[in-house]
Amino acid sequence: MVFKEKSYETFLSFVLSVPNHVESPLAGTNVRAGGEVMNRNDNDDTDDIDNPGQSDVTGQGKDRPQIVRGPDRRRKESAVIIHEAAILGREKAITAREDAAHERENTVHLREVTATARELEMSTKPGSDNQMDILQQANAHLVISSIEAHKMAEQIQMAKDQLDHLAHFDVLTGLPNRVLLQDRIKQAIELARRQDRKFAVMFMDLDQFKNVNDSLGHAVGDRLLQSVAQCMIGCVRQSDTISRQGGDEFVLLLSTIERAEDAALCAQKLLTALALPHHIDRHDLQIGASIGISIYPDDGQDTETLTKNADTAMYHAKENGRNHYQFFEPNMNVLAVRRQSIEASLRHALERREFVLHYQPKINLQTGTIVGVEALIRWQHPEQGLLPPAQFMAIAEDCGLILPIGRWVLREACLQAQAWRQAGLPQISVAVNTSSLEFRTQDFLDNICATLKDTCLEPRYLELEVTESVLMRDVKSVVSVLHALADLGVKLAIDDFGTGYSSLSYLRQFPIDHLKIDQSFVNQLTSNPDDASIVIAVISLGNSLKKRIIAEGVETAEQYTFLKAQHCDEGQGYYFCRPVTAEALATLLQTGLSTHPSRMLTKPPYKPIKFGYAVA
Repeated sequence: MVFKEKSYETFLSFVLSVPNHVESPLAGTNVRAGGEVMNRNDNDDTDDIDNPGQSDVTGQGKDRPQIVRGPDRRRKESAVIIHEAAILGREKAITAREDAAHERENTVHLREVTATARELEMSTKPGSDNQMDILQQANAHLVISSIEAHKMAEQIQMAKDQLDHLAHFDVLTGLPNRVLLQDRIKQAIELARRQDRKFAVMFMDLDQFKNVNDSLGHAVGDRLLQSVAQCMIGCVRQSDTISRQGGDEFVLLLSTIERAEDAALCAQKLLTALALPHHIDRHDLQIGASIGISIYPDDGQDTETLTKNADTAMYHAKENGRNHYQFFEPNMNVLAVRRQSIEASLRHALERREFVLHYQPKINLQTGTIVGVEALIRWQHPEQGLLPPAQFMAIAEDCGLILPIGRWVLREACLQAQAWRQAGLPQISVAVNTSSLEFRTQDFLDNICATLKDTCLEPRYLELEVTESVLMRDVKSVVSVLHALADLGVKLAIDDFGTGYSSLSYLRQFPIDHLKIDQSFVNQLTSNPDDASIVIAVISLGNSLKKRIIAEGVETAEQYTFLKAQHCDEGQGYYFCRPVTAEALATLLQTGLSTHPSRMLTKPPYKPIKFGYAVA
């Protein structure tokens, strides 16, 4: 390539050195773009295009071959060489211009770098304006950092406050928890000791709260606890403390009282306020409470003793009927120890087959015949002997044993009824009390069906007794369950009728067969005109609704005579027969039972009290 370029340059120099008078080889020749050479004819002013593919002006060139002579060939080659030399010169000129442009760019870049270096050098000199800018920026960053540090400190303090609140207050209700309560009781003790004053500790437990959780769910139960907490806050002074211990247990600290009666007034105020309906998720819930009270310094001089004694008194309030308060007494500690012993033994009673059933007859008041029996549980304690339900059923409810015990009662009663039928004895129904917890379990109906199937007892010989409070807790679901039982053929009875808050409009919806008048009305019907009027009204109501009426707790001939005169259908009580074993009842079914007082069996030494199951 170098050789070729040098040859062109040599040739070009030669051409340029030719004198002007020497005729150029290009004379009479035109060079077109693309290297085409045209010969000019001086005679006819026409051009012969030296291109083999084009004809001459006469139109005959295509038929004869074109002959290129020696001088023409040299002229053409010279023209081509000159043209190529011109092109190469232009390319070299372009390359030179590009190199010059790159050089100018390099020069500009060098100048920019030099200027930047000078600016940087000037900015680092003391006293320069740029240093002031740097100081101002640093100061601005310092201010921003200070603000952010202050915000972070506030957030840290807020987090500490939240942790402190969580450590001393209940999450659900916002009330002080056990830790904060103990601290405040200690402060109250110190203050009362210096000032020689009294204060009270009250331990409160909601009655039957577990039924709300089991039937309506824990979300409703939590909202009920929140409602109870707000209700309690409105019943005490700002100087008093209400604490939630967990579950449905609350402890109140009455910081100063003049006498014990002040604590009693506060307890009654709480019970009255809690008895009002709590409106939660379209439910009107009513809840009771049992309260135990201990007084400083009479019932204890430290936090643990005062709280424990108030808790002991609360359990006695539950055992004595619930929904009331009880002051601590020294002999309660002995009873508390006995209660703990019973609870421990109760957990093994089912496994050891220590429970037995007794049966109390229900008598047709017009004919005097046995038409049914009620199954009543007893506990054959290995050390204390035969225990009535009043001594253990409340404990069974508190410790969660009521469900397995209730299912055992149902199965044993059905087995015994089927055994009497197979023995050829008169066909009678057996009534079993159903607790609220049992009634609201999801498999309640399935368990009834399975029990009847396993024992081969016809459903018409089984009667389930439920209280008004169970029926009115969730009417829609209750109605569906009752109709399912009625369709199955099981008889239904409302126990303790008149003591609850059932609506007569709802009573028409329930497929009830029997209404059982509570024994509290029957006991005084011959001496209290009001009770007599209530009994008469219930009997009239039952006749109008075509329900059979059963009077509970008939103990005297006068009561029997009154009920019979008012056309009460059936009676049950010690006047006719106390609860007896299955063998003894079989004898009564064979021989019959007289209603004459001389035939009345001996009464047991304890009074009938109901705790979830009928007792006698």
